[in-house]
Amino acid sequence: MLTAIDHVQLAAPPGSEPLLRTYYVDVLGMTETPKPPALAARGGCWFEAGGVRLHLGVEEDFSPARKAHPGLRVRDIQTYAARLTARGAEVTWDENLPGHRRFYSRDPAGNRLEFLEPSPPEAVSSCGGLSGGALVPGRPGRATPG
Repeated sequence: MLTAIDHVQLAAPPGSEPLLRTYYVDVLGMTETPKPPALAARGGCWFEAGGVRLHLGVEEDFSPARKAHPGLRVRDIQTYAARLTARGAEVTWDENLPGHRRFYSRDPAGNRLEFLEPSPPEAVSSCGGLSGGALVPGRPGRATPG
């Protein structure tokens, strides 16, 4: 039985670790965690914040994930987006997911990252009429806060 996602791994080109460290630590506010010695020899780096763990692995014939992406929950999304923008990261807002505020950004390797926060119940009610536990289209079994 599945219980949780332990981590998400993204790929990066050889030699990109310094840029990745700047983005994931300084821009996103994550902490770098040491890789076990046997894995550290392969390059790449690991990061975590709260229950979120992202691994960046070196891939010789690297091509960034342009569509595939991790969806990362944030608290106070407007402030978090301002943090990224102030540190030089691109922020692209997308209002197409009912019941959520979200934006996308790309790491220095070009990997797409989604940042999202559920909308407060009153915002959900005024945006499309979802309220009181209504199911969110495209999200089977997931109700909006009520």
